[in-house]
Amino acid sequence: MRQLAPIVLILLLAACGDGESLSPPDARLPDGGRYRGEVVDGLLQGEGRIDYPNGSWYAGAFHDGQWHGQGEWHGSNGEVYRGQFVEGLFQGVGTLSTLASHYSGTFRHGRRDGEGTLKEHESVYRGQFKEDQYDGAGQLDLADGSRYQGLFSKGKPNGAGVRSDASGNQFSGRFVDGLLQGAGTFNSVEGEQYIGEFKDNRLEGRGRYENAEGDVWIGEFKDGSLMGEGELLGSDGSHYKGGFRDWRFSGQGRLQLADGSHYVGGFENDAYQGHGRLTSGNGQVEGGAWVNGLRVRDEKGKLLPDPLELALLNQGRLLEQSLDRLPRSAPPIELYSLVLAGDGQQSVFLREADYVSRLLKVRFGARGQVTLVNHRDHLADRPMATRENLTRAAQALAERSGPEDLIFIYLTSHGSQDHQLVLDQPRLQLADMTASELASALAPLEHRDKVIVISACYSGGYIAPLKDDRTLIMTAARPDRVSFGCSEEADFTYFGDALFAQALNQTDDLKQAFELASATVAERERTEGFEASEPQLWAPPAVLGHWQRLRQQQARKALQSDARPPAQAEQEKTPANH
Repeated sequence: MRQLAPIVLILLLAACGDGESLSPPDARLPDGGRYRGEVVDGLLQGEGRIDYPNGSWYAGAFHDGQWHGQGEWHGSNGEVYRGQFVEGLFQGVGTLSTLASHYSGTFRHGRRDGEGTLKEHESVYRGQFKEDQYDGAGQLDLADGSRYQGLFSKGKPNGAGVRSDASGNQFSGRFVDGLLQGAGTFNSVEGEQYIGEFKDNRLEGRGRYENAEGDVWIGEFKDGSLMGEGELLGSDGSHYKGGFRDWRFSGQGRLQLADGSHYVGGFENDAYQGHGRLTSGNGQVEGGAWVNGLRVRDEKGKLLPDPLELALLNQGRLLEQSLDRLPRSAPPIELYSLVLAGDGQQSVFLREADYVSRLLKVRFGARGQVTLVNHRDHLADRPMATRENLTRAAQALAERSGPEDLIFIYLTSHGSQDHQLVLDQPRLQLADMTASELASALAPLEHRDKVIVISACYSGGYIAPLKDDRTLIMTAARPDRVSFGCSEEADFTYFGDALFAQALNQTDDLKQAFELASATVAERERTEGFEASEPQLWAPPAVLGHWQRLRQQQARKALQSDARPPAQAEQEKTPANH
């Protein structure tokens, strides 16, 4: 008996697992199945188990020879069902697992039918089924983060529902075979909204679109764009009514501007084009032929001078006047500034440049200032931001300043991956400025202590060509990262706002200001889901010390001025302002 003990143990273990028992079957079925359990009047009854030749098996309740009641089915293909059976089919509440899916819910005649949850291919559906397909009310979450909630038919969204993408943008309305058709709405996470007609998920038909800034387009949409007759109600108070092509004014129309002026006539690509009349707010009328927004002939057909050509004739004088206003150095320490706004296509750079120039004058006492600006509206009255003008401005600063003085240089524009600063004046082809060309342009200032701040994408790539022991450099981004905030509507870039509008109004310590600005930018980028720009700093101790001596000198001078009688202080201050 002791020698038989291991054999008995093996048999008992085999009988306790999922595998087929080693004991003889109670019945053999015509399909080759081996049944172990009750047999009543030749029929399988009660609790039992069938094992099939291909490895599949059933264990559970039987009634009149069929699976009936609570049971468990394991298919040779990996399919597993646990739940209720009726007359040999899945029916009632149960779970069905395959190699790629898992369903938990109700069944009817062997198919998913009724309420249930199906997980397959990284998607999850919760809702109603009919004959194995989504049918009725339900919610489908896909692997890409999108979701549809609403009515289904034959496995696809059909009927009223709401579809959202991974970002949270939502489409709602009536869906046909998964596509939004007819009347519906679109809402973006940025605050944009469309109410109107759709075709195959695209804006198509009559509708109203409003962006996050409050601008409203009303009219006929085709393939996602406003086409044909429509209206634009601008958030700035402007109003256009007329033809559109791809969201832009095109054809005949009337534009009422916020300043009270209005234009009636032809448009192309948002610009006056063809015959038209512009009436200013004071009633002055300019009629005739227009090309790309410029009036080229008057109403009698007379050719008019090009404003660009007139402005170019004036550019040399504008630069000369600006440089002539630079005062000569007066001991002990003076602050001079050179500010450049490079891209004239967007107003943010102009606004930022002017703010920085004012801040350096009012808060930090800059006496001599040069501001070079590219902007579509200021070609005739501001010296342009070009490589040559920058070189001449640096030369003039070198001549007017002294070795004890400090130069503050701020450059704001777009930047490229190969580290070129964009210099762009509409209607002109200006060459962009590489990092080495910037170093050459600033070479006349090599014997001056300088602070150079660059707000542009990829601006960290400018540090290596510019850095030395007399140059402190701050940049808005790493050499391989973009920076943010460049838009027509913005007053500042992200870095410009953080450094000048915030940090340097809290502290006059340059290194501390950079650290505060970097933290502000990082938090803003994190909140808005952007990749970190990672501003960079090169800070020679000698330049930091020079800056602190300037600020201490200005503080002493302010105290001395406060201590003098008002009449004397005013008398001493007046000549210095001329």
